[in-house]
Amino acid sequence: MTFVSLLAQVAEQAGHHEGGNVQATTFWYGALAFVIFVCLSLVTLSYRNVSNRHAHKAEAYTKKHGTPTPEAHGH
Repeated sequence: MTFVSLLAQVAEQAGHHEGGNVQATTFWYGALAFVIFVCLSLVTLSYRNVSNRHAHKAEAYTKKHGTPTPEAHGH
């Protein structure tokens, strides 16, 4: 068998579809995307209510420096 005929056979075989269910073969892309989305959602959720965890620092700052200016963002 020559190299050219070997390449022709490989090219012919590569063109054939393996068959089977396309949804079953691509299921893992969606599953991986969902897992990444859940992990990033948990990271985002972990920052919830962070400003209220340090209320004692905000009170101490207000006592020392007075009332915050209107430009303050309230953090």
